[in-house]
Amino acid sequence: MGRRVGILGGTFDPPHIGHLGMAVEVRDALGLDVVLLVVAHEPWQKVGERRVSPSADRLALVEAAVADLDGVEASDIEIRHGGPSYTADTVATLSVAGPDDELWVILGADAAAGLPTWERGKEVAERARVVVAARKGESGSPPPGWSWRTVPITRLDVSSTDLRARVAAGRTIAVLVPAAVRTEIAARALYRSGE
Repeated sequence: MGRRVGILGGTFDPPHIGHLGMAVEVRDALGLDVVLLVVAHEPWQKVGERRVSPSADRLALVEAAVADLDGVEASDIEIRHGGPSYTADTVATLSVAGPDDELWVILGADAAAGLPTWERGKEVAERARVVVAARKGESGSPPPGWSWRTVPITRLDVSSTDLRARVAAGRTIAVLVPAAVRTEIAARALYRSGE
């Protein structure tokens, strides 16, 4: 019998309490053994949109964020793969590494609506189930043909965009990101120049 594995992919630039809350609430609701916070190497949806911090820095931030969190782990699988990060590649690699594992791709309601635009989305649908983590008042579901379920989660109004702007403006991000993440941001001098 394999593990029940959640896959929460993202840029995590930086990771914050919203990411961690989603991971923990979905882990508990579905009885997952682990939720992997998969750091995108090259987030294809953000290419050309804005400057993205180096993947090694973002991985260090995620590692700091989950260091004391049971059942949630940082994953460098997409960084090791290199190039653009596609969930299809991640799910394929995890399927080979753990052929008996049950894979769950965790998405927000807005991302679930965008599944038809995903690279090789059909491969993801064949190898994994989707969890739509929906905040109160949100709705969204994957297109037909996907195995999915909805897990209600607490609304935490925080965004990485706002956090980067706060750091650039010299404002605090205390409470919004774990202390260990704030320490890493300072040590790596991230976000000081703004977007």
